[in-house]
Order: sequence, then C-alpha cells, then structure tokens
Amino acid sequence: MASRLPSLNGLRAFEAAARHMSFTQAAEELNVTQTAISHQIRRLEEELGVSLFLRLKDGLALSEDGQAYLPGIRAAFLELRRSTEQLLESRSHSVLTISTLVSVASKWLLPRLPAFQRAFPDIDVRVSASTDLVDFRKGGIDAAIRYGRGDWKGLRADFLMSDEIFPVCSPALLAVSGTISTPADLLNQTMLQVSGMTASDWNTWLSAAGESAQLAQGPRLTFDLAMMAVQAAIDGQGVCIGRSTYVDDDLRAGRLVAPFDLRLKDDLGFYLVTPHETADSKKIVALRSWLLAL
Repeated sequence: MASRLPSLNGLRAFEAAARHMSFTQAAEELNVTQTAISHQIRRLEEELGVSLFLRLKDGLALSEDGQAYLPGIRAAFLELRRSTEQLLESRSHSVLTISTLVSVASKWLLPRLPAFQRAFPDIDVRVSASTDLVDFRKGGIDAAIRYGRGDWKGLRADFLMSDEIFPVCSPALLAVSGTISTPADLLNQTMLQVSGMTASDWNTWLSAAGESAQLAQGPRLTFDLAMMAVQAAIDGQGVCIGRSTYVDDDLRAGRLVAPFDLRLKDDLGFYLVTPHETADSKKIVALRSWLLAL
C-alpha cells in the first residue's frame, strides 16, 4: 500500500524555511506568522519521525535527514509551479492583467502599451487602474506597478524608475504672464499640486531653491490625481509641481515647459510587483523585460 503523503502545508513551510534558512523569512514569504511556520514544521517532523532542522543558538541548520529530503521536495514544488503556470497560461490564452495607479496608467503606461503589443502580439493586455494595494491571492491580477521602496513582503519587486520633481507650466501661460525665471516669480502664479503622498512637493522644491516659507504659502489648487493637475497646467491654470513620470511626455510634445533647471530626485520609485510563484511565467517575463528596456 502506498505511503500517505505528509502535510502539504508542512512541506511548503519546510521548503521555504530551508531556502531562507530562517523561519521568520519563510513566514514573510508565505504570509503567515513565524509561530505557524514553526508548528507546521514540527508537525511534519512528527509525521516523518525525523528531525529536519537543527535548532542552534545562532540560527538554523539542516539535519542529515533534512539535507537528504530537501532536493526532492524542492524539485517537486518547482514542478508544481511550472505545471500551474502552464495551465494558467493555456487557459487564459496569454491574457496579462496589470494593476496600477490611475495617473500612471493614463500619463505613462497607456501611451507605451502599443509598442508592447507590437512586440508581443500574442499577449492580450488588460489594465486595472486603482489606488488599492493588490491582493494577488484573490486572483485576477498578474502584475502591478506600484510606488514605494520596493519592500512589499512576500512579493518580487523590480525597480523601474524614480521620479524627478520640478515645476512645469504651459507655453501659453508664459506668453500671457511674462517670464518666469526665478522662484520669486511664482508669487504671481497659482501653484498646482496633488494631495496624498506628494502633497509636500512644492514645499520641498521651494526649500531646495532657497526660497522663504512665505513663498510656499502662495495660492494653490489641489487635485486628487496627478493627471488632473498636469492637465490643469496644460490648460494654463497655473504652475504645477510636476513629477517626471507624469510630465515627460508632455514636455517632449511641447504641451508643457520647465521654467527652472532645478530638479529633485525622489527617494521612492516605481516597481513592477509580482507574486514569486508566477514571476517567471512567460507573459510576466515578457512584460518585465520590456519595461526594464524602456
């Protein structure tokens, strides 16, 4: 009679802990607590009747039985991942669903997607624009473009680009209001900005330009979305504190101009975020390689 297979959760916990040589890092990858990983591995050891790890004062080490067991378990999980990827890709007919912020989709991703579709005509792209963080476990989303430090637990994050922060305005505004050659000239302009994480951009840029706090208190028009603030600048409603991701295409097209040379590099950046389990699937590799080559 065939032997009963041990707990799949236990095997998964063992493989992750052995790969990281850490219960804590395995817990972060599998999105459970460190205590849960410890209990799952302990139950697995009880089922098998062997010790898989040596619990040392300065960390973990695989026992002889653990070293002998790991290669087969690792190969089995790799084959499970590959089979799952092949199944999902065949059933979805290479549909690639990307989640990103509304303004990133409108001002950066959408203008570039035709080039991706020409390069990969067999992949159908769907864009989901949302400010919510993606829960990949619920399905439906293959990859996300997110803004931050790239430290999302349990997910692969590939750096795409960082932002530069600087004022922009329309050529028509300059023609009507005259030269804007120094930051002090902004006193006569409406300053356009975006709420949320970037609400302090004007203050940060003006401080770097050596201007007083009084100038930073000038009249402002605030928008929820960067794409709205940029469009207001294009329409001549004021001077927008722009970010390169959202304004570079309009600068190249002549719809906007940058009246000052000072540009500040942001510490945060945009990342392609994917689950580890599907990060090497054909369609995600295609998207990643294309984005990194831009």
